[in-house]
Amino acid sequence: MRVIGTAGHVDHGKSTLIEALTGTHPDRLKEEQAREMTIELGFGWMTLPNGEEVGIVDVPGHRDFIENMLSGIGGIDAALLVIAADEGVMPQTREHLAILDLLQIPAGLIVLTKTDLAPDTAWLELVETDIRAAVRGTVLGDAPIIRVSAKTKTGFQPLISNLQSLLKEKPPRPDLNRPRLPIDRVFSMSGFGTVLTGTLLDGHLALGDEVEILPSGQRGRVRGLQTHKKKQERAIPGSRTAVNISGVETESIQRGDVVVHLNQYQVTRRIDARFRLLKNVSSSLKHNLEVKFFVGASEAIATLRLLGTEELHPGEEGWIQLELHHPIVAVRGDRYILRRPSPGETLGGGVIVDHQPKGRHKRFDENVLRSLESLSHGTPADILLEAALALHVAAVKEIVARSRLEPASAQTSLTELLDTGSLIALEEEKPTITSDVLVMARSQWNVLQEKFLQAVESYHQDYPLRRGIQREELKSKLKLPSRAFNAILSKLIADGYITDYSTILANPKHQVRFDNSQETKVQALMRKFEQNPYSPPTAKEVQTEIDEEILNALIESSQLVAVSSDVLFRRQDYDVMVDRIQQEIRQKGRITLSEVRDLFNTSRKYAQAILEHLDAIGVTVRTGDFRTLKQK
Repeated sequence: MRVIGTAGHVDHGKSTLIEALTGTHPDRLKEEQAREMTIELGFGWMTLPNGEEVGIVDVPGHRDFIENMLSGIGGIDAALLVIAADEGVMPQTREHLAILDLLQIPAGLIVLTKTDLAPDTAWLELVETDIRAAVRGTVLGDAPIIRVSAKTKTGFQPLISNLQSLLKEKPPRPDLNRPRLPIDRVFSMSGFGTVLTGTLLDGHLALGDEVEILPSGQRGRVRGLQTHKKKQERAIPGSRTAVNISGVETESIQRGDVVVHLNQYQVTRRIDARFRLLKNVSSSLKHNLEVKFFVGASEAIATLRLLGTEELHPGEEGWIQLELHHPIVAVRGDRYILRRPSPGETLGGGVIVDHQPKGRHKRFDENVLRSLESLSHGTPADILLEAALALHVAAVKEIVARSRLEPASAQTSLTELLDTGSLIALEEEKPTITSDVLVMARSQWNVLQEKFLQAVESYHQDYPLRRGIQREELKSKLKLPSRAFNAILSKLIADGYITDYSTILANPKHQVRFDNSQETKVQALMRKFEQNPYSPPTAKEVQTEIDEEILNALIESSQLVAVSSDVLFRRQDYDVMVDRIQQEIRQKGRITLSEVRDLFNTSRKYAQAILEHLDAIGVTVRTGDFRTLKQK
C-alpha cells in the first residue's frame, strides 16, 4: 500500500489531475469547491495496472494555505510535482519543491498539466527547460516530466505507467510493531462516532487494539479500520488509514495528534536536530529565533537554539535544539520543516537525531556536538552503513569492528543492507560479519563507478585512436589501494561497463576510427608495406608518413606488428614469416640468421629482428648461431 502526494502552485491543476486519475474530486469543502482552490487536505485513490492500490493526498498550493500542505506531505512514498504548461515554474512551485527536497521524499514525477493551453511544442520544450533548471540538485533532479491534459485526456497512460514503475522500485514501509498514525483529519460519523485519518507509520493497527492519543493521553479502542473506504481487520504501514475509535470525543482531538499503542511513545517538548537553511531565504538564521515546527501532521511554535555556531548563513547546515511551546510526538529519523511565523517563509529543515534530549544544551559544548554526531548514526543498520561509509572500501570484519555492534545485530544489519542494496559486495564470496570480503556503501559505489567510467571516457576523448587506458595508469589516476581497485574493476568488467583487453581497459562502445585524412595516409603507408613485405619501412620512416598516434593505433589493432623498436611488419606478412620459420626448423631441426635472411630475401636487420622477437615470445631458443623450436 503506497501513498503519493501532489505539490505545486495554486490553480496548476492538482485537484483536477487527481480527479482524472481516481474519479474522485479531492476538494471536499464547500468553500474549496466555490473558490476552486484546495484549502484543506483532500484524498483519492486508484488501482494501478499491476493491481496495487495507491492513495493520493492533494495538498493546497496557495501561499495562505501552505502550512496545511505541510501536514499532508510528510510520510508519502512519492510526490507528483504539478506544473501548469501555460504558466510554468511559479513561486509556490519552488517553495513546494524546496519542502520536498528537505523532507527527502524518496521518489517523484513532474507532471506538466494543461498542455492543451500551450501555444505550440516549442513552448512546452521551453517550459521543460525551465523546470529542469529549477529541480537541478534536488530529490526531483532526475524525475521524468510527463505531459498531460485533463481536457483532452492525453498523457495519463504514460503517467500511470511511470508511477507504477517508480513505486515498484521502492521497498515497502517496514513494520516495526510500533504503529503511529499522525492525525490529519478528525470527524464524526453518525452511528460510528469519532473517526481519525492519516498515513500509518512504523507498525500495523488491528481491530480491538487498545490505543492512546498523544499528547493528550486519551485512551480508546479500535472498533473499525478502513483503507480507501474498504473495511480492514488490519491496517499496514504506509497505508492511508481511517480509524474508528471508541471512548474518545471528536472535540478533544486535533490535527497533529498521534494514535499509538499504549506505552510505546512519549511526548516531547525539546528536540535535537540537524538543520539545513535554504539558499534563497531572506536572511541568516539567528540564535533564539521563534519558528514554526512541522513534523508529521503536527505544527508547533518553537524557540530555536543554534549549537556550535553564532549564526547560519543561507545554504549552510548545523545543529539546533528546538524548545517547543507545546508537546508533540516525534522520533529519531523523522524529517521536519521550519518556517518563519511572520512574514511567512520556509526557512529549511532536516532530520531529528534525538527526540528526547536530557536537557538544555550548552551551545558550544564539544561533548554535546560529538554526541549529536554519534546519535545521528541511527539504527544498527544505519550505524553499520555509517562505518562502511567512513572506511570507504573495506573488509566486512573491519566495518563490523568499527561499528561496535553486537554480533547478532551486526549480522542482521549486514543482511538487511545487502538485501536492500545499501551495501555492495565487490567480491563473489558471500559476506559474513567475520569475512574478509570487500564491500562498500551503494552511494559511494555510484560515485566510484562514475569516476571509473569517466576516467576511461576522458581517456577515449583525449586519445581517440587508442584502444583504451592502461590498467596501471587508471589505477594511478584514481589513487585507490590495489585490492580495492582490482575488486571494483572486476565488478565493472563483470557487469559489462568496462572491457578488459589484458592490460588495457576501454568503454565497450569505443571504436578506433580514422578520419578521411588519416585513412588516406594509412592506405598509402600500407601500399609501401605491401611492395616490400619483408623489408618494409622502418618505424622512423613510418613516422615521417603518419603521426605517432596513428602508428600506435595500427599496432594496437594488430594491423602492424612491432618486432623491435624500429622494425614493423604487416600482420599478414608477420604471420607468414613466423609460419615459414617454424616449418624450416621442423624440417631441418634448426635455422640460422643468414638462412632466415635468404628465405625472405631481406637484410640482416630484419632477419635478426624477427628471430630475436621469436626468442622473446618463446617460439624459438637460441643456441650459439642456431635457433630451435622451444619445447612446449
